[in-house]
Amino acid sequence: MAMEQTLSLIKPDGVARGLIGEVIGRFERAGLKIKAMKMVQLSKTQAQKFYAVHENRPFYDSLTTFMSSGPIVAMILEGEDAILRNRDLMGDTNYQKAAPGTIRADFARDIEANIVHGSDGADTARTEIAFFFNELEKY
Repeated sequence: MAMEQTLSLIKPDGVARGLIGEVIGRFERAGLKIKAMKMVQLSKTQAQKFYAVHENRPFYDSLTTFMSSGPIVAMILEGEDAILRNRDLMGDTNYQKAAPGTIRADFARDIEANIVHGSDGADTARTEIAFFFNELEKY
């Protein structure tokens, strides 16, 4: 097992529905530590930059519109195998396929408005953390 950091976002639907505490509680109960956290609202341009990897996908415009529609909570999570553990806690991107007891299975109502985002690998985590947090904000 390796000590890792990963980025986790509570998306606008999770913030609007008052699920911040529930999501954070699940991370903490699973042994993940919050190393940094802040609430921000992305502009459409910032959301497009963050999700640039999906630029040619059919859902890119609706995803970036959604992600800039309200505040989000950005967090750096740390722990043993944090990337995989966070992804397991979130559940499948398609909430209808997510395992019972995962964040998406329990709370998501739409494939895009699925409460949370998490980095999918170590390289992605480094890039995504740097997108949201400068060196002074990392602990």
